[in-house]
Amino acid sequence: MLLGVHLLVSVGPFSFLCAMEDGDWVLVRQPAEKDLWSPSLVKEEERSKPLKVTFGGPAKFWTDAIPIGNGRLGAMVWGGVASETLQLNEDTLWTGTPGNYTNANAPQALTEVRQLVDDGKYAEATEAAVKLTGDPSDVYQLLGDINLEFDDLHLKYAEETYSRELDLDTAIARIKYSVGEVEYTREHFASNPDQVIVTKISASKSGSLSFTVSLDSKLHHGSHVNGQNQIILEGSCPGKRIAPRANDNPKGIQFTAVLDLQISGDKGVIHSLDDKKFRVEEADWAILLLVASSSFEDPFTKPSDSKRNPTSESLAALTSIKRISYSDLYARHLDDYQNLFHRVSLQLSKSSKCIFGNKTMEMKKCNTITSLNCKGDDNALGSTADRVKTFKIDEDPSFVELLFQYGRYLLISCSRPGTQPANLQGIWNYKIEPAWDGAPHTNINLQMNYWPSLPCNLRECQEPLFDYTSLLSINGSKTAKVNYEASGWVVHQVTDIWVKTSPDRGQAVWALWPMGGAWICTHLWEHYTYTMDKDFLKNKAYPLLEGCASFLLDWLIEGRGGYLETNPSTSPEHMFIAPDGKQASVSYSSTMDISIIKEVFSAVLSAAEILGKTQNTFVEKVRNAQSRLPPTKIARDGSIMEWAQDFEDPEVHHRHVSHLFGLFPGHTITLEKNPDLCKAVDYTLYKRGEEGPGWSTTWKIALWARLHNSEHAYRMVKHLIDLVDPEHESDFEGGLYSNLFTAHPPFQIDANFGFSAAVAEMLVQSTVKDLYLLPALPRDKWANGCVKGLKARGGVTVNICWSEGDLHEVGLWSKDNTTVQKLHYRGSTVTANISSGRIYTFNRQLKCVRTASL
Repeated sequence: MLLGVHLLVSVGPFSFLCAMEDGDWVLVRQPAEKDLWSPSLVKEEERSKPLKVTFGGPAKFWTDAIPIGNGRLGAMVWGGVASETLQLNEDTLWTGTPGNYTNANAPQALTEVRQLVDDGKYAEATEAAVKLTGDPSDVYQLLGDINLEFDDLHLKYAEETYSRELDLDTAIARIKYSVGEVEYTREHFASNPDQVIVTKISASKSGSLSFTVSLDSKLHHGSHVNGQNQIILEGSCPGKRIAPRANDNPKGIQFTAVLDLQISGDKGVIHSLDDKKFRVEEADWAILLLVASSSFEDPFTKPSDSKRNPTSESLAALTSIKRISYSDLYARHLDDYQNLFHRVSLQLSKSSKCIFGNKTMEMKKCNTITSLNCKGDDNALGSTADRVKTFKIDEDPSFVELLFQYGRYLLISCSRPGTQPANLQGIWNYKIEPAWDGAPHTNINLQMNYWPSLPCNLRECQEPLFDYTSLLSINGSKTAKVNYEASGWVVHQVTDIWVKTSPDRGQAVWALWPMGGAWICTHLWEHYTYTMDKDFLKNKAYPLLEGCASFLLDWLIEGRGGYLETNPSTSPEHMFIAPDGKQASVSYSSTMDISIIKEVFSAVLSAAEILGKTQNTFVEKVRNAQSRLPPTKIARDGSIMEWAQDFEDPEVHHRHVSHLFGLFPGHTITLEKNPDLCKAVDYTLYKRGEEGPGWSTTWKIALWARLHNSEHAYRMVKHLIDLVDPEHESDFEGGLYSNLFTAHPPFQIDANFGFSAAVAEMLVQSTVKDLYLLPALPRDKWANGCVKGLKARGGVTVNICWSEGDLHEVGLWSKDNTTVQKLHYRGSTVTANISSGRIYTFNRQLKCVRTASL
């Protein structure tokens, strides 16, 4: 029996609750964050469908494979039977070397472009602006492959016994199949605490496991056997993104992967083949440990000057990992992963009247909010690809749960403290030349990667973005000074591991966009509003915001009508038709430019007030400039104007909705303060249409949610859930692959993250002082549900349960902050005082019915 004596202790990276049991101390894992609040009427036995991505057979295409990752190392598990491949990635493997991101000729070109814009010669300005563009980014690379070849008996496996799944609850990829009477099982996971990819292969019958294992890579490499049970692969990334000339071949990033092989002790043997492979024969089980590292030191150190030795680092890492048993590696992985993943739970179900075909079948009335079992038979689920196919018909709410949690899983798996930020594909890539170089794009994609980090309770996963921003500010200050003769720092539309800050190569319509750093800076302020971490605001956020705002103050020039303006200015990747009938992209004061600047200036002013800097001369400059920015305008047709003038739009269904930034992710347009603008946003979204890549779809979900338009938000949810055929992916706009990766197409990971954030936005919206409950809940589609562990601004954790489309109960708590929150629900508003360390439960009338200690 547990006595009332408890002690919180830390073991390595984990915290446990020690409890006194019969006179002895025992370790008891702390309750998951999602379990700190329990609704009053949900039965414990009510469960959602398992959070698993399942497959009916081995992968045929890369987008059928299962992604696993620990933030730095990633693998794609194909699940082949006779031959298996794990395609590997390490997040610092890029082409290139540190670059010079300045252009001494840019100031002269800037003067020319500005004059052409002032003269209304927008097409000519667009052409001249090419002189302001720079070089392309470098290219994200791959690491290599683990190749497993099993004996020919495996070709005769029983197909009906085959299963392949990714369990989101444990971050384990698992493959099972039978050959005759023998069942074979493979488990794969990527451990963050031990920085290793782990594979266990086992057979149900002793002595039945035989296979060959090797390492390979598409990059320049060599491999060899090391001792009795290790394979070392050493390689290098190209020192340039294009094939170098004979005399111009700089040393690129070097890398090493080491595979360690362990088999059952009493049975089985390992043979070396050709000094490159191992052959395992008649084992009971085998464990493969894969570690890797690179020579990358930082963005400013040439690979040729690096002091890092990836081979010795990898071997040293493996030496310490080999001392840990498989069960302990598994347990440490589980503790680390579930500490993040188990912070949030989501359960959704239809009304107690569930729909089957054209008939409405009356089910027994589900108990208040416990109708979470109106989901059908778990055994009849089929593969996840089948669920995507049937969603247009059955609109299964539990699939939305799965896709929401999959986005959280991917963020945990590709972005952790100390890693590189998630790139265009997270960390997963199998090509030497991935789409769009796999590079972080800052005109929506990089930022969307981190949209779920705060509301979906994964704040640590955003740390790589902030570390990266600090590095960008170093190169960005050089670009600002040389290219634009400005103070502060600037980032353009695409970047890479060398923190490129200059414009991309190519046309101004995409390359000339100096707002990338400013958009990223809004994440710094958001991090403060969600965490209320004043030390972070003072030491990390404010210095970067100040440098960003310094650039913006210098970039703004005196403009028309007494306003400040940006010139040149583009709306990302979108052209307009100038008054002379010519297509152009360069003008002045695009709506997105001004919206982002307003957001940054507002963050600086708010931060200055908190930090006691309001009398600062710089802050006064920001305040004055903020008051002189042009307003967001409504076009003749009633939509939001995308440019400063009401230019004709040659592509009304364009994928970007940049001019709606002020509504989401920004805060300068709100339903309460700007109803006319919100009406114009509504029409703009209608005019833009529903088609577009995955990231465009999820941005539109969030925008509709901010308008509290549940019907259209849900329409876009449904629009995303469309199975993409990888053999004909060019026929699709957006959609999902069979492994639930989102499609542009091709694969881009941003929409996976955008989806999770947008669903959270449908359920909870907030300011530092306001909490909007179920603002865009599609009551007829998700009639019953419960979400626990979402975060809101003001440092509040939010838990909501609802029944038959109506609020049932709300649980709120704040760990470190005492706050006053206005709770809003369907036109009702109440004020709640939330003291730190206590849990408050409110009923459907928003009356506090109970409190408890956290």
